Amino acid sequence: MINQIPNSGDGSALAMAALDVIPTPDNNAKDIVALVKHSGKVTGYQLSDGNIVSKEEGVSLAKEGQIRGVGVAHRNSTEYLKSLPDGTEDNNLSHLPTIN
Repeated sequence: MINQIPNSGDGSALAMAALDVIPTPDNNAKDIVALVKHSGKVTGYQLSDGNIVSKEEGVSLAKEGQIRGVGVAHRNSTEYLKSLPDGTEDNNLSHLPTIN
């Protein structure tokens, strides 16, 4: 199911349009609490249950509704997760702590 955000004038509608998939999270969906990076690039995600998943696993889990607050976008042929825009930058994935 695709969720839509009304155009609030803060750019969130444009940001939502950049997402390929906007999954509906399950009731037991996890949150991303940290980014796993290698040489400055995101290679995975730490979830709120403590599990660490690869970038590819994170995309699959998000598509299945098992990760909350993200959508799936792509650059070239690579899919990745993006925070769902809500008008605040404090909860963007880029603001999360990094683990190695």
